[in-house]
Amino acid sequence: MNRNTRSFVSAMGRRSFIAAAVATSLFAGLPAQAADPIKIGLVTALSGQSALAGEAITRGMTIAIEEINAKGGVLGGRKLELVRRDDEGNPAKGVTAARELIYKEKVAVLFGGLDTPVSIAIVQLANQEKVPFMGPWAAGTPITQNGANPNFAFRVSAVDEIVNRAMLGYAQKTFSASKPGMILVNNPWGESNEKGLHAALAAKGMKAVGVEKFEASDVDVVPQLSRLKAAGADALFMVGNVGPSAQVVKSLDRMGWKVPVVSHWGPAGGRFTELAGPNAKNVHFVQTYSFFGKQSPVGQKVIKALQAKYPDIKAVDDITPAVGVANAYDGVQLAALAIANAGSTSGDAVRQGFYKIGKYEGLIKTYDKPFTPTVHDAITENDYVWAYFIDDYILPVGMTSKQ
Repeated sequence: MNRNTRSFVSAMGRRSFIAAAVATSLFAGLPAQAADPIKIGLVTALSGQSALAGEAITRGMTIAIEEINAKGGVLGGRKLELVRRDDEGNPAKGVTAARELIYKEKVAVLFGGLDTPVSIAIVQLANQEKVPFMGPWAAGTPITQNGANPNFAFRVSAVDEIVNRAMLGYAQKTFSASKPGMILVNNPWGESNEKGLHAALAAKGMKAVGVEKFEASDVDVVPQLSRLKAAGADALFMVGNVGPSAQVVKSLDRMGWKVPVVSHWGPAGGRFTELAGPNAKNVHFVQTYSFFGKQSPVGQKVIKALQAKYPDIKAVDDITPAVGVANAYDGVQLAALAIANAGSTSGDAVRQGFYKIGKYEGLIKTYDKPFTPTVHDAITENDYVWAYFIDDYILPVGMTSKQ
């Protein structure tokens, strides 16, 4: 290589270096990961009898994510992206799905789904891996009160021990119940409610006349109900998801026992009226939200967005179960605020970001410092609505038709 050739190559090298340096300086002024989405994970039942509730959670999350993205996303323009997995209502499958979302998808916040046993299992993994967990449905008290320090589990949903106090108060006020019995699914969710109901009764100097359990797969609970009837129960506290709760109603029909049934919100999660038959309407259950009646500006906005996004939603009665949509919508909005407060997607920073949330006008209510290091549940006993089925519609108790 002669001198002129070497000089040319050297000059080209210097120019390439300068060009690279200029490019680096230009891109240094941009957000380093502005184009990278922030993934939000969801593990829930997307198949089976409770698939309707899983779809409601999905829709609530989707509407919130699209609203946040339309406003510019978070952390300097990063968009949120929903990544879902089906747990089929099985704790082992739920943990497997959660592992994939945490390790492979690198989700910033992991949303759990419907079943308390699944959520409890996932929360153990979330605390271990320091990934914030948000619960939009499962109500088991141990989900958030899990003994971990630090605790990465948060929730915008019902909480068993609070619902249990509300169930007792409602049974007394509405049905003048004084000798209630319990009919509970035999799993950690049923155990959580048994403990909470005993505590609620003891606080009022009362005792249950009996406690009966059933398996999620049972198709006949007449023996258990017969023992409660013989004990003199004047109301039943029921805890179970769609299918098992339907079997309780059908067993009551076979017995001809017309006893008031005050339920946790399991019946709202799917095809309850189809499975339970005409007496499904006799079950009164708790909800955190209803799209019927006068809506706040946020409620009106969400309804409009749902109708624009999903062609099957022609009216508010098509938004069902409402709690899945409402809890998930508010949960995403609060998670986004936590990420913004954190200034990053680091798990521990996001956890602390939840504590920094001030006032936020949500769908269910206006939140004001909803989370503290000792309180990880944003919904209180003042935020519940009692509902029942009229035809296939979930209406607030007192409404006899769509209004």
